[in-house]
Amino acid sequence: MRRKLVLTVSTTLALVLVLAVTLTISVNAHSQSRVIDPIVSTGWLEGNSGIPNLVILDVRNPVEYAAGHIPGAINSPEGDWYINDPVPPFFSCFDPSGPDFPCMELPTVEDLFATIGNVGVTGDSLVVVVSRTVDSAWGPGVYAVAGATRVAVTLIYAGIRNVAILDGGYDKWIAEARSVSTDVVTPTPVTYEGEVNEAMFVSMDYVENVVNRSWWMQLLARSVIVDARDADVYFGVNNEPWAAYPGHIPGATSLPVPWLWSVGADYTTYKDAAVLKDMGAGVAAKYFAPREIIVYCGVGGYASTDYFVLSEVLGYKNVKIYDGSAQEWTQAGNPIVTYEWE
Repeated sequence: MRRKLVLTVSTTLALVLVLAVTLTISVNAHSQSRVIDPIVSTGWLEGNSGIPNLVILDVRNPVEYAAGHIPGAINSPEGDWYINDPVPPFFSCFDPSGPDFPCMELPTVEDLFATIGNVGVTGDSLVVVVSRTVDSAWGPGVYAVAGATRVAVTLIYAGIRNVAILDGGYDKWIAEARSVSTDVVTPTPVTYEGEVNEAMFVSMDYVENVVNRSWWMQLLARSVIVDARDADVYFGVNNEPWAAYPGHIPGATSLPVPWLWSVGADYTTYKDAAVLKDMGAGVAAKYFAPREIIVYCGVGGYASTDYFVLSEVLGYKNVKIYDGSAQEWTQAGNPIVTYEWE
């Protein structure tokens, strides 16, 4: 079921030339319905903390939150926003025959709406998601940054339009010596009513249909699959523990999520808008104007970051997440592509 593509010097140069071409892609008008930018600075948050309907959602774990948080922030740990947690002791989501497979999936609509209501978020809320952005005893900082976008896209899926990420997270807030509180904020629960965007998340069958299209049907459909994992994982040089074998989904292009960030010793921030725009343009190298973009990763964390940048920051149309990602794809024995360099 595995495919191997051998790249000679000539084909490698041709590939580089193709990827170097910048193509125009249509963007949506989502910014017209936004009240806040998708990525906000610590300075903006400090200066606008009194905005009506603003909810600062701290998705770090309760121990980190109790030690200090942004004044007014509500704690709702990242793991509350999905099921089948991919961290210890919940490794049952690694078992393809078990009920918790695959890892990091959407909760039921009822449970999701209850979670949203319990933190006092309504459809009119302006939500700023705050995470840790550096390594700690709780795990790698890059996973925490991706966890913030996972929460953000889940809120967007649930129908909340104005969701933002705090650039640099709590660590940047601390590094800049901004005010901190240890007072626990207890939100007033509400009954959340919204409409989920079912088209935003796609199944393995959906992706299989895209991969198996004839060349002319694919030319008409213009679907682009984007792999959000590290480049070495995309190329099959290394493999992640949840994937049955290395490589990427046939036809997928690479947009590694860590390339979107500037990772520092004290905090991690997103690269500036011009750089993100150039990186996002790479997904259009395959088609003149893709009609849909499907992002995936290992289990669903990095994919949320590519989604958030492509859809919310850059305004690409019709972006979707394959939530089962490489874990489900490979455990089902589906074909992949790896590269050998000569």
